[in-house]
Amino acid sequence: MTALHRTLEASRLAEGPAWTLLRADHRAVAVGVLGEHLGGEVRRLAAPVLAERLEEDLVVLRDHGFALPQTAQAYLKEWTDQGWLVRRPAEGREETLELSDGALAALRFVAGVAEARRTVTESRLVTIVERLRALAVATDPDASSRLAALMAERDRLEARIAQVEAGEVDVLAPERALEQARDLLALAAELPADFARVRAELERINVELRRRLVEDPDERGAVLDDVFRGVDHLADSDAGRSFDGFHALMLDPELSADVEGTVAAVLDRPFATALGEGRRSLRRLMPTLQDSSTEVHDVMTSFSRSLRRFVQSRELGEERHLHRLLQDAQRDALAVAERVPPFRRLDLTLDLSSVPVGSVAALVLHDPADARVAADVLPAAVPPVDVAALRELARASEIDLRELQTHVDEVLVTQGTATIGEVLAARPATQGVASVVGLLVLAEEQGTRLEGEEETVAWTSTTGVERCGTVPRYLFVRRTAEVVR
Repeated sequence: MTALHRTLEASRLAEGPAWTLLRADHRAVAVGVLGEHLGGEVRRLAAPVLAERLEEDLVVLRDHGFALPQTAQAYLKEWTDQGWLVRRPAEGREETLELSDGALAALRFVAGVAEARRTVTESRLVTIVERLRALAVATDPDASSRLAALMAERDRLEARIAQVEAGEVDVLAPERALEQARDLLALAAELPADFARVRAELERINVELRRRLVEDPDERGAVLDDVFRGVDHLADSDAGRSFDGFHALMLDPELSADVEGTVAAVLDRPFATALGEGRRSLRRLMPTLQDSSTEVHDVMTSFSRSLRRFVQSRELGEERHLHRLLQDAQRDALAVAERVPPFRRLDLTLDLSSVPVGSVAALVLHDPADARVAADVLPAAVPPVDVAALRELARASEIDLRELQTHVDEVLVTQGTATIGEVLAARPATQGVASVVGLLVLAEEQGTRLEGEEETVAWTSTTGVERCGTVPRYLFVRRTAEVVR
């Protein structure tokens, strides 16, 4: 690999989430908060739960001098946009947030710097030598040399068996045992980032397959034939094949039982008390690996099924049609660009169909308590009616005075005298409040005002609502009606 190749690769990685997290303005806060809530045994939290915990952390951090002007929701959105957090749908209505593979790599780098090894441990050297020896044997095509290596391994095992039978038990020193246990925990701590990378790679392959089906006419036929023949491109990829081998081991009940028993035996040793928090991580090692493996396997299965549905349904045809329309539009735009610059403003208005996008958090809920009156509601005095104003209203309105005069005469024939309220009770208002106004005009012209007296009249409005009001008390008499006639 040349210096140019390394430089170009580093330039590409510098734009990834791992490097952007390490050079962000609030990198210390992001590393500390995300590592605390999503970097341990809990790898995924509901978005509202994480926001609530982050809000509490921000209060403490601000008290210690950190300048953090934004809200927890704003920081979570920023970290998601930067690719440090991955938002995924959950079974309920709430979404979940988890660290991306780049963020996990950044956290692991910071942890490595904080807990840098000061010496080369023997256990790491032994692990390297044993794995190198196993690789050499497994890849050796010569049967004689492989047989010789197996015979040498058998001789070493027989010698150790003879020592144990003779009572010579060489127990590993507590310091070296603790060293090996910590190396194992460090190796296990890298597995979550491996799972995140596998999931990200599967998502990338899924998107790439859909792109090839829609956009690439040369490879479209081959991919379609593979899908219809049942070929699983996700499982056949490098990430899929390596994960399938790991997942098969996780499903082996004998291996699970053996690991659980071995972990329990190690934790019973005296040196294990010095592991601290590592004891819980070691105890939860197998269940954590099984849960993560099952989750990634479910994701791969879901992608494979959705890709098959995408091909067999009408969705693929619709996506191709939309892609052709976009290509045609781009082709026409390139042809027009030779005569009309793209930056020229055109006197053209396009009515585009769109859906307003907003956040639920921006909605203001109705609170009935806002309309609640704190003080007691007291009855208010009804102001007197201005007869002059009513007369002007009657003249400006289309009030049927002839009908009202008939109603007054009919009531007077039966009872001799009547007030406005009695007329309305016997002959309901047909024009709502306009009928009341008309009766007041007739009463002023034909009736007698009873000074100092008022009465309450009732009518039904033109919209069907029952109304009532207080008016001056007038008295119609029969002789008045006869004179009028």
